[in-house]
Amino acid sequence: MHNKRFVFGVALLTLSTGGCGLAAAAGPEQNVMVPAEPTMIDFVDPAGVSGLSAETVTEGHAAHGSRYVHITYPSLAGAPALVTALREQARRQLRDFRTRTGDEISDPRPELNVEWQLAAASPDAVGVRLRTGEFTGARWENSTRTLWYDPRSGTTTGSTGLLAGDDARRRLVTLVKEQLKDRGAQVERDAVTADDDQFDSMAFNRAGDLVVEFDDCQLTPCRLGRLAVAVPAEKAAPLLSELGHRAQQATLDGTAHSGRATGTAPRSADTPTDPSAGTHRDTHRTPQNDTPGAPGEPQNDTPGAPDDTPGAPQNDTPGGPFAAPPRSPAAVSNRAGTVNCAATKCVALTFDDGPSPHTAELLDILKRENARATFFVVGANAAAQPDLLRRMSDEGHLVGNHSWSHTDLSKPGTAKIADSLERTRDAVAAAIGQAPTLVRPPYGAVSGMLRNVARDQGFPLVTWDVDASDQQGGATRDIVDRSVHDAHPGAIILLHDIHRESVAAVPDILKRLRGKGYTFVTVPELYGPAGMQAGRLYRSGSEPSRKQPLT
Repeated sequence: MHNKRFVFGVALLTLSTGGCGLAAAAGPEQNVMVPAEPTMIDFVDPAGVSGLSAETVTEGHAAHGSRYVHITYPSLAGAPALVTALREQARRQLRDFRTRTGDEISDPRPELNVEWQLAAASPDAVGVRLRTGEFTGARWENSTRTLWYDPRSGTTTGSTGLLAGDDARRRLVTLVKEQLKDRGAQVERDAVTADDDQFDSMAFNRAGDLVVEFDDCQLTPCRLGRLAVAVPAEKAAPLLSELGHRAQQATLDGTAHSGRATGTAPRSADTPTDPSAGTHRDTHRTPQNDTPGAPGEPQNDTPGAPDDTPGAPQNDTPGGPFAAPPRSPAAVSNRAGTVNCAATKCVALTFDDGPSPHTAELLDILKRENARATFFVVGANAAAQPDLLRRMSDEGHLVGNHSWSHTDLSKPGTAKIADSLERTRDAVAAAIGQAPTLVRPPYGAVSGMLRNVARDQGFPLVTWDVDASDQQGGATRDIVDRSVHDAHPGAIILLHDIHRESVAAVPDILKRLRGKGYTFVTVPELYGPAGMQAGRLYRSGSEPSRKQPLT
């Protein structure tokens, strides 16, 4: 088994074996005890949950659109009511953000980013915590919302569904105020009410305490970030509904992390599809001071810039510390070198934002048609579906780095950029045993600071020069026509494997381009023996990228 790496840019926190504190590890040799934080939630490793995939909604890139949007949420087989509720929540957030930001293009672009974690996944209760970050020009503001699914009834509720009615809500207000009385004068205790929007994000910690989270600006000045309290288990228990009791008990006895969310066997993280690839991934507890500028925490290195996942700590990685191979070899296609693109008409198909529920079908198509591609994966999705990454690598494709949660990397400072790229690199390396060397910046947005980080970390930057314009799906025929019409020798074609229509377009794209004499290769093969240099920006195999100055 590979040695574990601690890769998040800040000290990674993991549970001590005694359960009474946290071990702060700056490296494999250091193990220092610090007090446990009761507002920590023990999130479920999504890679161990059977029937789980990630749905994605995206909008905009650097060349067009007035805003950047990336929303992702889990899709769980056997839980249609949960998936429907999450999809409707995503649509509401997108509609509201569009209304508030309008269509006028500004710089920097407004940005909406939503990511998820599993607070529980058992036959008794499933909890999905949505973490939202919004940037509207001044600073990032963060919020959380936790939805709960009852596998027994097949219904979904907000966090107040954990409580036994209005009286329980009123009693919870009193308990929360008690927890806040020593937090300082800047906390507006009297602003705590029994309204739904006050108690919209609740879950249980390992001790069974009820963790109540508040959004930025809700009870404190915005600059202080996240605020949360933990109501002791014995005081919370009389307030709970039947679902609440089951969720609390599942956390206490460990079944909340069983992965049997709908009664099916958990997907084993110890037995990957390829026994020679991948390693075990530990579930860990996460400190929940998880917004930029949270009380007691410094602001980001760039004012107003988010952590890579808005509303998330840098060490907040689903599945715990990745057991990535030390000094992982660079990722390459196992079929690289079989085509000479100096003598052959080559194009590179590239797919962004996955893995998704449609990625397996796409891999089937590419395997059947004997074509290879480059997949720029989002780290959070990759961590949840490592089996698909192993397929990509085993079947001759190249896996690239598309950041951890698809936030615009041209906004933050170097620490946040580096953290995002390193986390994704290590998630991929844990799955396939090779570290990705290519980076595609989210939205194609590039800054001098990003190029400097890429140079220092050894990453060439890759955008595209043929856009299928399928960010939001669209008609399959139009996706095919745009891809084929604009293709040329050395083209890098942008597609997205998060949309069924895009995947459906691939057979015709392959057929029509092959009819024009094209061969399909991975991106590095376009550049042949000259290779690709860290920190350089590559848009096309026919572009003289080597003449670009380094910043």
